[in-house]
Amino acid sequence: MCSKMSEPVHARGVLSPDELAEGVRSLSGWSVEDGKLVKPYTFPDFVSAVGFVDRLTAVAEAHNHHPDLFVGWGKVTVQLSSHDVGGITARDLRLAAALDQL
Repeated sequence: MCSKMSEPVHARGVLSPDELAEGVRSLSGWSVEDGKLVKPYTFPDFVSAVGFVDRLTAVAEAHNHHPDLFVGWGKVTVQLSSHDVGGITARDLRLAAALDQL
């Protein structure tokens, strides 16, 4: 389980523009919008989209980091940011990469 206490201090801080750009390049389909890491996932129907949310929940809990989710017919948009520090951190990049493994 990932927790704030177990991470080095630098891992908890907001990423610099260069660190963020490098991190986003290492991910597929993610972008930065309004200070959040964002990715839309598409599915053939509503039930599949909700099933993805169900699987995503377990991963987010394991990371102790919880995204904002927008669910519609055949689409789930995930938004990540670390509210406690006011920006995108290494935690967000790690969770984004883990979600892409679903």
